[in-house]
Amino acid sequence: MTTLAGSTDTLTRDALAVLQPSFLGTTPPDWVLRRLDEGLTGVGLFGRNIENPEQVARLTARLRDARPDVLVAMDEEGGDVTRLEVRTGSSFPGNLALGAVDDPGLTRAVARELGRRLAEVGVNLDWAPSADVNSNPDNPVIGARSFGADPALVARHTAAYIEGLQDAGVSACAKHFPGHGDTNVDSHHAMPRIDVPVDVLRERELVPFRAAVAAGTKAVMSAHILLPALRTDVPATVSPAVLTGLLRAPVADGGLGFTGLIITDALEMQAIAATYGIEGGAVRAVAAGADAMCIGARGDEEIVLRTRDALVAAVRGGDLPEERLADAAARVRALAAWSASAASGAVEGIAPDPGIGQAAARRALRVTGAAGYEPPAGPVYVAGFTPVASIAVGQETPWGVGAELERALPGTESAVFDGSSLGADGGGGGKAASREGLSALTANVLAAAGDRRIVAVVRDVHRHPWMADALDALLAARPDTVVVEMGVPQAPPRGAPHIATHGAARVCGRAAAEVITGKGAGA
Repeated sequence: MTTLAGSTDTLTRDALAVLQPSFLGTTPPDWVLRRLDEGLTGVGLFGRNIENPEQVARLTARLRDARPDVLVAMDEEGGDVTRLEVRTGSSFPGNLALGAVDDPGLTRAVARELGRRLAEVGVNLDWAPSADVNSNPDNPVIGARSFGADPALVARHTAAYIEGLQDAGVSACAKHFPGHGDTNVDSHHAMPRIDVPVDVLRERELVPFRAAVAAGTKAVMSAHILLPALRTDVPATVSPAVLTGLLRAPVADGGLGFTGLIITDALEMQAIAATYGIEGGAVRAVAAGADAMCIGARGDEEIVLRTRDALVAAVRGGDLPEERLADAAARVRALAAWSASAASGAVEGIAPDPGIGQAAARRALRVTGAAGYEPPAGPVYVAGFTPVASIAVGQETPWGVGAELERALPGTESAVFDGSSLGADGGGGGKAASREGLSALTANVLAAAGDRRIVAVVRDVHRHPWMADALDALLAARPDTVVVEMGVPQAPPRGAPHIATHGAARVCGRAAAEVITGKGAGA
């Protein structure tokens, strides 16, 4: 590997400044501290870096010992996507729940409290909110991360969320520009494509991003998606037509007029890495108009040095204008300076609101088929039908209602089933369950439940034929089964009652458990 180790010339410092790498462990490794001294300006924290708030505060303090204005970023959306509470589930409902309530004041208050908690532990850049319009209900990667399918609703809540976060001194980052909602492919694994005319993009996908810019979002994150209507044959992240010609262009010229920081989605995602490689993707993204490169998965020094060196070599070889790299680095440093200034006193000026997340989750519940429902007097049996979580959500974060019901109703038991046990496709979709598998699952659930009430927990049942089949078989045998939908509620409600939580955060599970048990404010 060729490196420029030890060099701190302006070009090398600029190349380091535009990188936002991650690292392994719960304390910053020496290589991160050295590179911060040499020009690295930002790092990203993931679930693997998190033990508890006190530990995160110590980690970020150590980073600031090396560079006082360091940008410490985190993918903390609340709801299904949480890093700060990766082991417990989030204290805040996600975007879909907030959109279901449709109270921008509540969204602003939730985001302000989330921002306050991030700022309290030293995180000053949140890769949130998702401003995607979830126009395709089969979307495998956005779903409950979106405020909804209506552009105007998504726009008003995107703006409110940004205002709340930035009130707390935490930079917001609207994503995934120019909109990831109308896809049926996860860009972590392959290249999504949106084939709609330009006028549809402007009237749907771009509406929330215009609102984000008007609300003063400090950053916008690009999406690794193809948009042929914009006359580009490369993903948005590496497309000058999308980043410079659309996002940066003045409003008078048909653009959004954004002057803040453009951040790429993670360059190791296959939509970029499989086509250009991480280093090649970084060079192309900077040339296209991006300012900060997320290189989050590997978490090692080698990829940082290789990407830094690729940027330097591209400038020296004439493939990347030096002025463009310098401009990108200047934008990163400008946001770092704003964040350092905004952080001082912002947290002290905001009164903690520890109950806001649970209150919002309760308001987001939609309960149908509850006429005549009598809460169980004793334990229940919870059957969770579980899809494979996307990389963005992660598989380590707990979800469901089982833990809450086990606490509220001693003797309650829970079991988890996925499509693989039914001869189906457990991960994503298309393959239905076999008749033999359904019979065996239903028999197993009935035998395990005995005379206890059954609670079936599903997530995006409309996207998973095996899950819909399993639910139908169970309801045919036990019509009094309670159904809890913790994803996007699209299928007709079934169950006695049917509870739509609009997300799988811990507080959503607790709110549903209150309805099931008849105990608590949500009953």
